[in-house]
Amino acid sequence: MNQGNRAPFVVAHRGASAAQPEHTLAAYELALDEGADGVECDVRLTKDGHLVCVHDRTVDRTSSGSGLVSEMTLEELKALDFGGDGPPASILTLGELITMVLDRRSRPTKLFIETKHPVRYGALVESKLLAELQRFGIATPASADHSRAVVMSFAATAVWRIRRAAPLLPTVLLGESSRYLGGSAATTVGATAVGPSVKTLREHPELVDKAAAAGRATYCWTVDDPDDVHLCADLGVSWIATNHPGRTKSLLGVD
Repeated sequence: MNQGNRAPFVVAHRGASAAQPEHTLAAYELALDEGADGVECDVRLTKDGHLVCVHDRTVDRTSSGSGLVSEMTLEELKALDFGGDGPPASILTLGELITMVLDRRSRPTKLFIETKHPVRYGALVESKLLAELQRFGIATPASADHSRAVVMSFAATAVWRIRRAAPLLPTVLLGESSRYLGGSAATTVGATAVGPSVKTLREHPELVDKAAAAGRATYCWTVDDPDDVHLCADLGVSWIATNHPGRTKSLLGVD
């Protein structure tokens, strides 16, 4: 994931989620239309073992229903509307998102997949994720640079599980603490990148050089303010997650 001196690559955070409801097909289609270099999603396991793209533990904020994702079946979740004030939208499974991204052959967009922890299913989330990536033939890339999938988590144990099971898959250790990301945690779990919030990066810009010195890239979230976009570019951040992929690419002056 190292990139030299080029502008940061742009990752659509939950899709183009400033313009479309997050984690919906419409949000990801718009992100790809706007030329996003990567798309980001959060995944959780349903009661019957399906990986779905949902950030929160519950569906209350983003759907017409309520309840814990982990206590609902995929069929129950598919009956809910995730479209907000716009056209009705179904919950998106990880498989559906991967299919859509891989079908867009004009641009080799990367998938940044965040596993959420703590969850009741624990390590089963990573096992199911690797099985899904294997099903699509993207679990064992020729190299980390050419991988179509990147796995991320705030949980160091989750990153370690992925590195141990699929050593060529790139991984991002996410965090808010500069001491955590700038210390030995990323080395211990074998993360190929660190993922500070933009707030942390503003306060500790040295994190980028520290990561680079250790051979790691930097993934910064969630970068919407134009000043923050330029800060990331000036510091040499590798990937920036944003709710405005098209606007962010324009600010960086890249196609």
